[in-house]
Amino acid sequence: MTKNALALVDLIRTATDLCFHKFGQQIHSYAIRSGYFHANIYVSTTLIKFYVKMHLFTHAHNLFVEIPQPNVVSWNTLISGYVHAGQFKKALSLFTKLERSQICADAFSFTSAMVACAQLSLLKLGSSIHSKTVKLGMDNNTVVANCLIDMYGKCGSVERAVRIFSDIADKDVISWNSVIAACANNGNIGLGFKFLQLMPNPDVVSYNGLINGIAQAGKIEDAVRILSTMPCPNSSSWNSVITGFVNRSRVPEALEMFGKMHLKNLQIDEFTFSIILNGIASLSALTWGMLIHCCTIKYGLDSSIVVGSSLIDMYSKCGQVNDAESIFNVLSNRNLVSWNAMIYGYARNGDSAQAISLFELLKMERDTKPDGITFLNVISACSHSQIPFEMGIQYFDAMINEYGIAPSIKHCCSMIRLMGQKGELSRAQKMIHELGFESCGVVWRSLLAACGTQEDLHVAEIAAAKVIGLERDEDYVYVMLSNMYASFGRWEDVNVIRSLMSKKRVRKEAGSSWIEVNR
Repeated sequence: MTKNALALVDLIRTATDLCFHKFGQQIHSYAIRSGYFHANIYVSTTLIKFYVKMHLFTHAHNLFVEIPQPNVVSWNTLISGYVHAGQFKKALSLFTKLERSQICADAFSFTSAMVACAQLSLLKLGSSIHSKTVKLGMDNNTVVANCLIDMYGKCGSVERAVRIFSDIADKDVISWNSVIAACANNGNIGLGFKFLQLMPNPDVVSYNGLINGIAQAGKIEDAVRILSTMPCPNSSSWNSVITGFVNRSRVPEALEMFGKMHLKNLQIDEFTFSIILNGIASLSALTWGMLIHCCTIKYGLDSSIVVGSSLIDMYSKCGQVNDAESIFNVLSNRNLVSWNAMIYGYARNGDSAQAISLFELLKMERDTKPDGITFLNVISACSHSQIPFEMGIQYFDAMINEYGIAPSIKHCCSMIRLMGQKGELSRAQKMIHELGFESCGVVWRSLLAACGTQEDLHVAEIAAAKVIGLERDEDYVYVMLSNMYASFGRWEDVNVIRSLMSKKRVRKEAGSSWIEVNR
């Protein structure tokens, strides 16, 4: 590499390390004008890394495509960039293209692909990648083996994870921590604890892996007990326990743990605040939410994208959409989570026009594209009476045909509710078959509920038969049908249903609710 090319690489690395966006773009322009971009693979690859660090993946991908002969480092830079940004499907798509190219994937390529498989729980694809590492003799590499343990653990295959761990000749601390986490996260707490005892020098990560698994299994008191006996617990240790409390809807105890963290002067990070705010949002406890918001300001984390998104969600669920909007407007680096939170906030609080308007702004963003959650929120917004019915249909079609997003059961149920509100129940029934969800009980349950609002007995009886056949949930069906027959004055049918309910000892559950009061 020439001195000029080396100098360019150093300048690009400096721009990357310091996040100097404009400076990096200026170097990029110079590299193209001077011919170094196309002539020197080190310059072009370093530029890709720069754009990946700036989270400008469209730029990074376009640069990659322009490289005449990318080497394995060029491929790995973009693949690992996608992985670190959570774009796991794109990472695996690019890895597949690498395998089809004339470039040989290396250990780093395979480990990046395995991380993506782990995050998406793609056991079959992960096993296929494992087989390829064996053929290439890479499975003896401790780094590769550690990734395999992690991948199998996150895909729920503990036996394979333990088998790979046993075969590692030079086990390092990551090997031990990975197998402990694999066991604990899949409910094999005893085996995980056994590995912890066998480990030569367990560190804080070792304990955290066990605590996290125990908390996920719902044995939070045991997790608290281990936390109290740990030599040097860190914020991740406490976060695991707090997460366990929040996931079990034990938010007051989560807040108590948060208070103890503060008293112990432990580092409270973005993740801690995000967990607590999510718990508060689930209760719509505005007073607590405002107090935690003040804490985020004190810690200088209120402008963080992670905390900011959680604050938007919390204020939205507490009915304070104006406060959510204020936070969204001051976020400098919005990601898809923050956009989705704000769109959801508008839709939840009845401002469907604003939700759709914000969605249209999101569509114009260069590096942030809508996902399935975005469209779920938009379809929900379209259920408002002021929004034309066909607009919801158009967005649903665009999700499938323009954005290539496969509709989920949640999308199907949301569309059923939308169609039900407009009296399009036969169309909803047809859609269930078109999307291939006819064997899914929950969609027929949604259709039956929609029939209740529109009093369509024909479709209701079809949906009821499907729910009974697929879910065996006769209680819900009997109550719904009884109410519908009564509304039509078909008292003989009502008596038949009630007689069946009496024989089967089906009782209509009384509803209940609670609200936050001043104490």
